[in-house]
Amino acid sequence: MRALTYQGSHDVRVETVPDPVLQAPDDVILKITATAICGSDLHLYRGKVPAMKSGDILGHEFMGIVVDAGREVTRIKKGDRVVVPFTISCGDCFFCNKQLFSACETTNPNRGAIVNKKDIRPGAAMFGYTHLYGGIPGGQAEYARVPKANVGPIKVPAVLSDERVLFLSDILPTGYQAALNAGIGPGSSVVIFGAGPVGLMSAACARMLGAERIFMVDHHDYRLAFAKETYGVEPINFDEVDPAEMIIQNTDFRGVDAAIDAIGFEAKGSAIETAMTNLKLEGSSGKALRQCIAAVRRGGGGQRAGSLCRLHTWIPLRRRFRKRVDLQDGANARTALHAGTTGPYRIGKVAPGSHH
Repeated sequence: MRALTYQGSHDVRVETVPDPVLQAPDDVILKITATAICGSDLHLYRGKVPAMKSGDILGHEFMGIVVDAGREVTRIKKGDRVVVPFTISCGDCFFCNKQLFSACETTNPNRGAIVNKKDIRPGAAMFGYTHLYGGIPGGQAEYARVPKANVGPIKVPAVLSDERVLFLSDILPTGYQAALNAGIGPGSSVVIFGAGPVGLMSAACARMLGAERIFMVDHHDYRLAFAKETYGVEPINFDEVDPAEMIIQNTDFRGVDAAIDAIGFEAKGSAIETAMTNLKLEGSSGKALRQCIAAVRRGGGGQRAGSLCRLHTWIPLRRRFRKRVDLQDGANARTALHAGTTGPYRIGKVAPGSHH
């Protein structure tokens, strides 16, 4: 089959590779019908994430048709059309039983990405995302093997096109978790840093949950214009103003109820942070997160939805302490949140192209 493979920093190639085969009785093989490029894939492409090997197949956002199934697969069958969550979870371990599926402690045979983790078991394996997360071949290919098929894949009805459900693989549940964890509800105000796909899904879910005002921060005018037209956000270009200061001035000098960092570790940072990152003395910039803490009101909430890779990033913990900001983060819990977004997705509340 043909697949997109990693060959090194800034070097990916479509190559002919062996077709996947069943390796466990609860595996399925999918013929891929749709796949997407995640912002996290760009971290891999730019050489920002370790433990990639030449020839690794990329991609953790995909869906397709089941063409083969192991003898223990009971939830789906050959011919079913499914969308696949990006993490691989067993459904039976300590964390899966607590609905913390991305923390599954049985599917990743490698060390995971936690620094100074002691003897803690690694979290769940991921498709196409470094050998820290299991080295499982991804879905930017003609076919893919999907382990634990009784837990992850979500069957899709024929009436829904690929374009309307593909986002259930990652970015929609990630945006939904961000909106939930930030405490957004009817009448809320929220700022979202980053008008990329996760930021847009966060805005869609914030509207669905009843947010009254949404500030969107980015420096690409075309992205801000799309977010304004589609989700009714109040756009802020951070190249032109200090976002937190502008938000405070427009919220009766209190700040917003909630803040979401939808950028992650490649945020545009200060000159010092940029220099330290280039020298490998720092993992990334924490500027977006500092802005989140500055822009949110006392007692407000926040969620870091972007991927993190920070070593010594300067985070104003004292300011967060004094303001009592309830800041949450972490990979989305996956299956539980997919269940929470599938219903609204079907009726078009957050589907791509929906207007609010």
